[in-house]
Amino acid sequence: MNFNPSTDASANKAGTLFSYQKYWAECYGTAPYLPMSREEMDALGWDSCDIIIVTGDAYVDHPSFGMAVIGRFLEAQGFRVGIIAQPRWQSPEDFMALGKPNLFFGITSGNMDSMINRYTADLRMRSDDAYTPNDEGGKRPDRAVIVYSQKCREVYKDVPLVIGGIEASLRRIAQYDYWSDKIRKSVLIDSGADILLFGNAERAMAEVAHGIANGHSVKDMRDIRGTTVITDSVPNGWTEINSTRIDWPSKIDQMANPYEYAKNQKTTDNDSAEKKQGQAVTIIPLPLQGKHELDIENTYVRLPSFEKVTNDQVLYAHASRVLHQEASPHNGRVLVQKHGSKEIWVNRPPLPLSTEEIDGVFDLPYQRCPHPSYGEAKIPAYDMIKTSVNIMRGCFGGCSFCSITEHEGRVIQSRSKQSILNEIVKIKEKVPGFTGVISDLGGPTANMYGLNCTSPEIEKKCRRLSCVYPNICKHLKTDHKQTTQLYREAREIKGIKKILIASGLRYDLALRDEEYIKELVTHHVGGYLKIAPEHSEEAPLQQMMKPTIAHYEEFKRLFEQFSAEADKKQYLIPYFIAAHPGSRVEDMLQLALWLKQNKFKPDQVQTFYPSPMSLATAMYHSEHNPLKKLRYKNEKLTVAKKIEQRRLQKAFLRFHDEANWPMLREALMTIGRGDLIGTGNEHLVPPAEKRDKPRVRRGQSSRSNMKQRKKIK
Repeated sequence: MNFNPSTDASANKAGTLFSYQKYWAECYGTAPYLPMSREEMDALGWDSCDIIIVTGDAYVDHPSFGMAVIGRFLEAQGFRVGIIAQPRWQSPEDFMALGKPNLFFGITSGNMDSMINRYTADLRMRSDDAYTPNDEGGKRPDRAVIVYSQKCREVYKDVPLVIGGIEASLRRIAQYDYWSDKIRKSVLIDSGADILLFGNAERAMAEVAHGIANGHSVKDMRDIRGTTVITDSVPNGWTEINSTRIDWPSKIDQMANPYEYAKNQKTTDNDSAEKKQGQAVTIIPLPLQGKHELDIENTYVRLPSFEKVTNDQVLYAHASRVLHQEASPHNGRVLVQKHGSKEIWVNRPPLPLSTEEIDGVFDLPYQRCPHPSYGEAKIPAYDMIKTSVNIMRGCFGGCSFCSITEHEGRVIQSRSKQSILNEIVKIKEKVPGFTGVISDLGGPTANMYGLNCTSPEIEKKCRRLSCVYPNICKHLKTDHKQTTQLYREAREIKGIKKILIASGLRYDLALRDEEYIKELVTHHVGGYLKIAPEHSEEAPLQQMMKPTIAHYEEFKRLFEQFSAEADKKQYLIPYFIAAHPGSRVEDMLQLALWLKQNKFKPDQVQTFYPSPMSLATAMYHSEHNPLKKLRYKNEKLTVAKKIEQRRLQKAFLRFHDEANWPMLREALMTIGRGDLIGTGNEHLVPPAEKRDKPRVRRGQSSRSNMKQRKKIK
């Protein structure tokens, strides 16, 4: 279990993304668009594709679309890459449209998880799909990665299947599935694929592609970072940290003795597994690991099995915490989880891309437009991002309800300023109808560009789940000068009238640099700035790993001050979450009162959506907080699971909506706050009148929810 294609003579000797010896098919050059039909292949002079990417999104040749990034990257490695976009899965014909690939199928659901794409938080099927021409719904199946994989296997049984993208990435181990309300196996097992790539996949994809091209079997590729594979057993010569029982985590805000696990752990790559070959596996219980000197290269953590986490909710929460603690590319270890007689082997997280590497990925020859076969059809997701620029990857915020950190990692991977400025020029030259407005310079978070740990030594050992919660780490760079200078130079490009910032802003981080806030407010707000305090109350914010509302109020004060100085009428649009684990009806009432006091009447509000693998989803399912010590006798979290409970919490966010008044009156009476029913400024909702709309009969919505769940396989 020690094959690594990067050690192969024909592979990547220099260790960078673009230093591999190119595949022989590079002689065909660059395709104007990656082909989606035999006719396009013929025009390019291709008799076959080396790699075919199957995706749940329409093909848009733009660096914000995953299939385009991976497709163009593989093309740059010398491979002939075809695209099968949104195939009809009811029959095999579409999966045969480009013929049999010479090397493998690459399968993804697209930029979104297919279940989140198709269903609302209330389990209602959506009628639209922003990643489909003309916003048409129903163009991708439920659990698209599984369905596409099975169809590809059906038509070409011997072709390797490589799965990736966010849907596969967040299902690499056993995970709670909100739509069926049960624990599902790793998607690698359910799909029948050969290997799973998680996180930012360029590095792993290059190793897999060149490995297969050089005649290696996928079964031999067991040690590639950022991949997950299935094995019959674990190899000899490794040390197992047995974490199949509840253990005792350190506090997440401790900085001394960085994160307990790293005390005696080597984090260098100098020692190989070969020195222990032939030895049996050494098993150490998790609480005793600190007494041993462990080599990270030969150590794995055993999670509770699929069967155990299925039957024990507290163990599920424990497994979730361990997964997140092993997410650092610097000290994260291999994870192993038994599924029946098989072992899911999750390799160490992928190494972050260097600035030069990420520049290379974004500088590939994208057309920046949808494939011509779509004609004049509108693709809403493309229209939203066609004049935006992604300046970095990753997020160290660690919000418990968000999957970005689990997918892209906590280490910020920033592009060079020149690469970003060059892309703005490309937008000006290539995007049809460009008006001079750049809609966003951002990424997962707008103001994390160029911000990283200032101590390489600490970073190697750190297992903190967030660099900014419960406080901003003293080792984190918080100076926003790089971002401010980028904004200034971007505005100076000829033909650019306005640069807007639309990505989410981490306002507690921005407070460390008032000059940045002034620059943002003075030049880069188009009247409204979206921001996400998420809640007003301390208890729910703790479960979310978000800063207190006082940070938001301080940012709001500066926003208004700098707007006034610039003589601009600008407004903050705050976002809030209802029904997050740990949020009680009383908390939502306090939030509603805060909203009324601040004269906010939110139109668009969100209900917590339990996405796979997030810490908040573990809270939702287990009713325990994996951020704290786990005990079977712990007091359970308050979790709104019934549709009626979730709708009530959402109703508090829209207390001004007349349709919500009947249920709010009933709730206020139930919790002893009938004093808030009245017509004065101090009241939340008015008294009942005959014209009030009748309530849904108690239990009716819950039964409707159960019927909907049964329809979702």
